[in-house]
Amino acid sequence: MLTPDQARDRALDIVQRAKAAGADAADAVFAADAALDVSIRLGKLEDIGRSESEDLGLRVFVGQRSASVSTSDLSTTAMDALVERAVAMAREAPEDPWAGLAPADRLLHGITPMLGLDDGGEVSPEQLRDAALEAEDAARAVAGVSNSEGGGASASRSVWALATSHGFAGAYAATGYGVSASVLAGEGSAMQRDYAHSSARLRAHLESPEAIGRRAGEQAVARLNPGRLVSGPTTIVYDRRVGGSLIGHMLGAISGQAITRKTSFLLDSLGSQVFAHGITIRDDPHRPHGLRSRPFDGEGLPVSPSEIIEDGMLERWLLDSASARQLGLEPTGHAARGIGGGPGVSTSNVFMEPGHVPLETLIADIETGVYVTELMGGGANGVTGDYSRGAAGFRIENGQITTPVAEFTIAGNVKDMFLAMTPANDLEFRYGVNVPSLRVEGMTVASG
Repeated sequence: MLTPDQARDRALDIVQRAKAAGADAADAVFAADAALDVSIRLGKLEDIGRSESEDLGLRVFVGQRSASVSTSDLSTTAMDALVERAVAMAREAPEDPWAGLAPADRLLHGITPMLGLDDGGEVSPEQLRDAALEAEDAARAVAGVSNSEGGGASASRSVWALATSHGFAGAYAATGYGVSASVLAGEGSAMQRDYAHSSARLRAHLESPEAIGRRAGEQAVARLNPGRLVSGPTTIVYDRRVGGSLIGHMLGAISGQAITRKTSFLLDSLGSQVFAHGITIRDDPHRPHGLRSRPFDGEGLPVSPSEIIEDGMLERWLLDSASARQLGLEPTGHAARGIGGGPGVSTSNVFMEPGHVPLETLIADIETGVYVTELMGGGANGVTGDYSRGAAGFRIENGQITTPVAEFTIAGNVKDMFLAMTPANDLEFRYGVNVPSLRVEGMTVASG
């Protein structure tokens, strides 16, 4: 695999070729990845997978016309053909008044932040097998677990580079590790499944396989013999592992594309109260070892920690350069770029600031409610905010989480849900979007 410096030079070279071939402007992305994963089931090795890839994407501009091409053939002949094809395609493309690279005066210059995303480690298939076995063994050792869907462990390393003809060239490397277990409890048609996993940039930061497996087993057993809910209005409390999906609906609604297309339920909400007072949601691309940390965005702009929601107020849209031009605003450093096509937008490490009380206190005054641990199907309408999801979880009775429940639907409107939301103080950083346990008043459940 190329080093970050070599990857940066590869991207810069193709940009220079595009300019020489007649492009007015160009940018290029180079991405390399090497991954190894091992899966086991019932104590036996089931599969070992290894993959390696190197891909390059080129976007060229001729006036206000643009074209994007990509390839995994990095030979000199292929690069020459790629450039020629891209410039020819751009000349025939329709004009886009908003198209173009990020403003040159906004690009990141100087040393990029050191975020600790690459531990440089080498992991053998045997080490991954042992971790997967340990996770599955711990899950199967939980009383009540009757079968296993398997344990898994993975390791990867990637290098990502971006170069533009406006004067930016940067690259960085990142490693990623994961361990998981998924098991079944009970017998026959009464079986219940659950899982647990841990992901980290650095292998030393992974949760222990034994703890992951034990959690998977205990969660599966806790779901045995689920009951049914009575349909009607109720209070919902979202577990941390599913609550982040609510924030995902908000992030989609404030993307530049949703705003410029007028397909957002938050279209006229910038600077308005959209969450309950006291709720703050931040985006931190500089979080050390963060799963979504990055030193620059997909157009070469600098990134920095920011507030998306401050005391319930919507503070910003998420804008790449094209959507910013269309809205008459400045790009926000949220551009995301893949190998094919132009930039979209993406956040980094998003999290909601924790509240002031533990989960036990948050639910203490709920006479009847539902603690949701799994969501499935459905989602939120991006234009209206109408929300409907299948769910499973546990009853809340007289301030206590009690018996399991399943096969019900929860419904509401996310605009109302955001304003009726109260966070606990139990925030943990496990995912790309992290939230504490969330209490939401005024929901409706319908039993299946």
